[in-house]
Amino acid sequence: MTTAGDALHAGALLARRGAYVEAWLLSSKVHAAGLEALRAAGGRVVDRILWQPDVVVDGIVGIGGRPPLRAEAVEALQLVHGAPVVAVDTPSGVDVDTGELAGPRVTADLTVTFGTHKPAHLVDPAAEHAGAVHLVDIGLDLPAPAVEALQPADVAALLPRPPAQAHKYTRGVVGVRAGSATYPGAGLLSVAGAACGLAGMVRYVGDDEVLDLVRAAHPEVVGAGRVQAWVVGSGSADGAEGTLREALADDVPLVVDADALASADLVSGRPAVLTPHAGELAAMLDVPRSEVEARPLHHVRAAAERHRTTVLLKGRRTLVAEPGRPARVTTSGTPWLATAGAGDVLGGVVGALLAAGLPPYDAASAGSWLHGVAATLASRGGPVVAGDVARALPAVVGTLPQPRGR
Repeated sequence: MTTAGDALHAGALLARRGAYVEAWLLSSKVHAAGLEALRAAGGRVVDRILWQPDVVVDGIVGIGGRPPLRAEAVEALQLVHGAPVVAVDTPSGVDVDTGELAGPRVTADLTVTFGTHKPAHLVDPAAEHAGAVHLVDIGLDLPAPAVEALQPADVAALLPRPPAQAHKYTRGVVGVRAGSATYPGAGLLSVAGAACGLAGMVRYVGDDEVLDLVRAAHPEVVGAGRVQAWVVGSGSADGAEGTLREALADDVPLVVDADALASADLVSGRPAVLTPHAGELAAMLDVPRSEVEARPLHHVRAAAERHRTTVLLKGRRTLVAEPGRPARVTTSGTPWLATAGAGDVLGGVVGALLAAGLPPYDAASAGSWLHGVAATLASRGGPVVAGDVARALPAVVGTLPQPRGR
């Protein structure tokens, strides 16, 4: 079902191996060499498929195509609905460069792409329709990317590791101002993320009820004092703006989450990581949540430009944006990570990395990757709660490759 050369050549290869192949041409513009190869191998050209195929190869449009699909393509997809689909380069009907959708599109079981991953493979909502993505390196000279996805070696190279002479203060002190009498668990989980071992010390400043919980669960956590980074906002309720202003007085990098995001203008232009989910980002930008969910890459970039700082948009594919840098997308994680308190843990992890010396862009993207892998490890294929994710973080760090020269 294609006019694309790659798909026609794939059909020719399958026909030479003994498969029965039909090509349904949906356009008069056909790749001549691919069509000739298909016919020479015994493949047939048809104007309609009258039976359910075992596999559909989607080459309706190439990477230069833009949604929406033409009516004849939509009709063709309806007739083969239910058959496994292998997409060539990207599923037809998605916006390759933005990951956005507009109308019907192919939902592939497998996408085979060439040279490099495209934004549509990585960024939702299009990424949900790519299935498993198999990259084939064909030796292309590639331009600088607009979107990146960190891999284990990248995270290992970024991760601050203590030298032999390190002590708790040289490794960084992270402070947490989170939780309240209304939401004590949020403060406890923020501390749990911060206390994963990536920084040398954690300080907690906040509600006495939360402090009692923190001391019981994390006796190594201490009280007020000098810090290299703050984590602010999770579960702070009405006190969020006040705690944010107190943290800003120390003039150190900070993570701004949850209720404190309503005061995000206070941190514009400062070294910070704002960590909204789609609803919170919609409120920050004064747009409907549905707009953020339909165009997450666009909106996270818009928020980063507006606030002149780093923005981490939480979701199935978490995005990190900073002005002048490629957006980074987190591909680690599990659907079980959609659980209460997981964002509180994430904020603590990112804060620990800030305190340990990473700049906000790297702290946000590496922290998100570690958080996702820890959830997968803790889950073991089943349900997971936020506290399990925090406890799994040290084991994840231990599995990372040791960077050369360290």
